[in-house]
Amino acid sequence: MSVTGEPGFASWTAHRMTAGSFGGNITVVDKALPDMVHLIDAHWYQYAPLNPLWHGIQGFTIAILASIAVLGNGVVIYIFSTTKSLRTPSNLLVINLAFSDFCMMFTMAPPMVINCYNQTWVFGPFFCQIYAMCGSTFGTVSILTMSCIAWDRYNVIVKGLSAKPLTIKGSLFQIFLVWSSSLLWTIAPVVGWSRYVPEGNLTACGTDYLSTDWITQSYIVSYTIFCYFLPLGIIIYAYWYIVQAVAAHEKSMREQAKKMNVATLRSGEQANTSVECKLAKVALMTISLWFMAWTPYMVTNLVGIWQVASLNPLATIWSSVFAKANAVYNPIVYAISHPKYKQALYKKFPSLKCGGAPEDSASVASGVTNVDNEGKTASA
Repeated sequence: MSVTGEPGFASWTAHRMTAGSFGGNITVVDKALPDMVHLIDAHWYQYAPLNPLWHGIQGFTIAILASIAVLGNGVVIYIFSTTKSLRTPSNLLVINLAFSDFCMMFTMAPPMVINCYNQTWVFGPFFCQIYAMCGSTFGTVSILTMSCIAWDRYNVIVKGLSAKPLTIKGSLFQIFLVWSSSLLWTIAPVVGWSRYVPEGNLTACGTDYLSTDWITQSYIVSYTIFCYFLPLGIIIYAYWYIVQAVAAHEKSMREQAKKMNVATLRSGEQANTSVECKLAKVALMTISLWFMAWTPYMVTNLVGIWQVASLNPLATIWSSVFAKANAVYNPIVYAISHPKYKQALYKKFPSLKCGGAPEDSASVASGVTNVDNEGKTASA
């Protein structure tokens, strides 16, 4: 049963009296300010406050991740937006991903660092809702945008010339759908489909995953299906067929080379490079990073509503940190591996170029196009 009936100082005082009746034990809720107590689930009353060292480690970690993410995604947005050759329909999706990741860390990291310093949420119930809404919106936008990028690559590589090319209008429409659907999932808890509450050690706010009523459970299950399993399924499906298509393309090139009595149709460094292997590594990296980032938080949510195990404050808050870390490596997976991006980056920031950078290295993660003798396009 959640503590929701007595907001404010009266509820706070009642809790302290209850804690005293159990031998004077101090719980994590004792750290909460009076105006936040009514939002805190009774589940957290059984846990003692975290060691201040954990708060320090968490605050330091999120500060480092935020610095890297804000800088990395900010540079991605700047490079892709100011370089004419990079302003393509497909790259608009990459810009949208970088923008959502930038906003997530820019809006969520500073409050969490301050709360870690104070060892509890200090901004009141209203900003708790705003904070949770920011996390929901930008996190969902990132998830859905990654699935759009994977599907765009599938469309180009697997379908080839028979595919309908993505246009600027088409890309903007996809971005509009991504933001619209994300806002719907975000607003739902505000209007009564679940709710936003303090999480774990009370330094962050998120969706209520501890209430067992059917409204809360239906929201968590629906959100998990449509914002975790469905996008993950699209990414796995797309890269599975991308790897198959490129493998078939490489096989046809080898057969053609054999007919022409040559070792390979490629030259130089490309002759020693397995496109299938490189693409398989990119697919594995993309799926693995997704899995590592979002799975802990998804498991936390499902464990909470189904009460499969007892969640403790430390585990829940680190699952949230893992999800936010997704904003750090997205620029690497979706932008920095792009050879034209690297050329533009070194042009605008020459000091970053160490030991000479390849001017036209192949990148299976970026969309480099290989055309065989029949004009069939393979891009990854």
